[in-house]
Amino acid sequence: MPTSSASTTDAKPAAASGGVQSLERAFDLLERMADAGGEVGLSELSASSGLPLPTIHRLMRTLVACGYVRQQANRRYALGPRLIRLGESSSRLLGTWARPYLARLVEETGETANMALLDGDEIVYVAQVPSKHSMRMFTEVGRRVLPHSTGVGKALLAHVPADEVRALLSRTGMPAATEKTITTPEGFLSALEEVRSAGYAVDDNEQEIGVRCLAVSVPNSPTAAAISISGPAGRVTETATERIVPVLQQVAVELSEALASSDRPPERQLGLGGLSAGSGSAT
Repeated sequence: MPTSSASTTDAKPAAASGGVQSLERAFDLLERMADAGGEVGLSELSASSGLPLPTIHRLMRTLVACGYVRQQANRRYALGPRLIRLGESSSRLLGTWARPYLARLVEETGETANMALLDGDEIVYVAQVPSKHSMRMFTEVGRRVLPHSTGVGKALLAHVPADEVRALLSRTGMPAATEKTITTPEGFLSALEEVRSAGYAVDDNEQEIGVRCLAVSVPNSPTAAAISISGPAGRVTETATERIVPVLQQVAVELSEALASSDRPPERQLGLGGLSAGSGSAT
């Protein structure tokens, strides 16, 4: 699955003290474990990080004692359960930070705006700002869906290697939500090629009849993320797509820059209230 860009130890600035350096190295090892699928051996970590085995062993012992890593029966190390709580909290915070950007999407496109993450094999929605139209789309924050029938799913998987996409689809299956849902791996891989070529993804009545969604990934996000707008097919037309996609792409870039900044993103927070009388679709 998409990986974070953990840099090598040599590329990192020198730490101010031994304690800070150990902390940096511990987080680097956790990121490398995540990039490797969540389970690695010490020799693999040593090869990728450039750290000596005794240093890695000492750091891993500390992480195991804290519950952030656990040692498997095969002597390999896996990410531990205490990270789940941190992940859930950070996902909620990421959604909070994204809301001002989603609000801008609503103002400029008129449609409901969403943010979603790739969590394992599923898409999870972490933020939404609803459209001001009386007929509008909504998706419950925290909802999980399969990626093959959603615009955000296509955007998030577009740059994942084909063999990994096939493996994911074999685990989840490809149930049809509507008569337009893509239900074959070949069809989905072809759709991902279109996403790479166009620079955005479309859910055209694939999750729910009468609903269209446009989505783009957030470049260089610390975790795989995408933003989207969704609305009735009668409003999100091909002509509207030409106007909406550049806005989506620009907002995605600005959100990416804010997440990468050492400063906190804008303080302005927007609520997620006002669920509509419209459709409860995932986009």
